[in-house]
Amino acid sequence: MAEAATTSNRMLERIAMVLDAVDDSSASASELARRTGLSVSTVHRLALSMVEYGFLRRIDDGDFKLGHRFVRTALESIAQPILTELRNATGETAQLWIRRGERRICRVTVDSQHELKATLPAGSVLELPNGSSGRLLSRDPEALESVAEHGWVESVGRRTPGLGSVSAPVLLRDQMIATLCLAVPLSRVAVSPGRDFGEQVARAALQIGAELEIGRQL
Repeated sequence: MAEAATTSNRMLERIAMVLDAVDDSSASASELARRTGLSVSTVHRLALSMVEYGFLRRIDDGDFKLGHRFVRTALESIAQPILTELRNATGETAQLWIRRGERRICRVTVDSQHELKATLPAGSVLELPNGSSGRLLSRDPEALESVAEHGWVESVGRRTPGLGSVSAPVLLRDQMIATLCLAVPLSRVAVSPGRDFGEQVARAALQIGAELEIGRQL
């Protein structure tokens, strides 16, 4: 028992060292090794494991940065009032989704005030790729093509009959870290979820990303 606890403490200590070494800048495995005093092989192996759990993320040049777990608190704080404004402007339920493995998790939800509404509580987990956010988070080619053309992707009754949605990516330095989704009963749709609300959803998603980027620069 004591030996297991010692091993766990050593691992936690190393994780803390790597997080402190990354801080808010990027670093290669060799640079992390220099900053922590650990071997390059140890740091590289540990950093890759931390990427899997969202503590670090790897950027295009192979360097490591703080992962989405640390961005997420700021992301949720920034998203909450923007989703509330979107809900007030459209009358429909606004949600923020992230990907975790082959599932998506709802991190923020602001429900419609209509009696008939699409609603899922924060913390809800759905399988990919169902729904507009699911298609986008799973990088479905047609969904990405729709975003490139319109700024949004829609779903009409694909996951739940009678319900539709439109989603747009939340980007941080050109990387999709979440999706903003507006979920609406099809009985209140005039043309389609995307045609009715897509521009508003896309603008709100861009606003979240922009405010998050500003916050990281302060």
